[in-house]
Amino acid sequence: MSVAFTKEESAETASETLLPDRPISPHPNLVTEAGLKALECQLQEARQAYEVASLIEDVNERRRQSGNPLRDLRYFAARVRTAQVMPEPSSTDKIAFGNTVTFSRDDGRVQTYRIVGEDEADPAKGSISFVSPVARLLMGKAVGDVVESGNQELEIIDVT
Repeated sequence: MSVAFTKEESAETASETLLPDRPISPHPNLVTEAGLKALECQLQEARQAYEVASLIEDVNERRRQSGNPLRDLRYFAARVRTAQVMPEPSSTDKIAFGNTVTFSRDDGRVQTYRIVGEDEADPAKGSISFVSPVARLLMGKAVGDVVESGNQELEIIDVT
């Protein structure tokens, strides 16, 4: 369709609003209960942002302002729809999804992370995704086990 019939200032303006979808992981969408609630909140925020942008009268500005919320709306709707809530771990004998693990590194650093879903992982706040390389090494292991990560060894010192 010609730009003249879409009330666009230019073809570039139209292409600015067509954002590619956020990539969706091929892994199962495992989440904690808190992770599902966070996804639902993000979905609601995206929905509200899109509704606000939809009220803008200028068609070009409306398209510019609704691009990100619309993309986020599609992403979070898919993530909520495919979420598989995992029960809290019933044991601390072996590391599983939802456990908090403390391990020491060869260089003396001691680190503690909770193993959670991809969307809720935030290493700076003490959580890592169950598909991260470190989490995959730790899953199924127990206190006292040592695993190799690259050229370092990690010794598991606590599981809660």
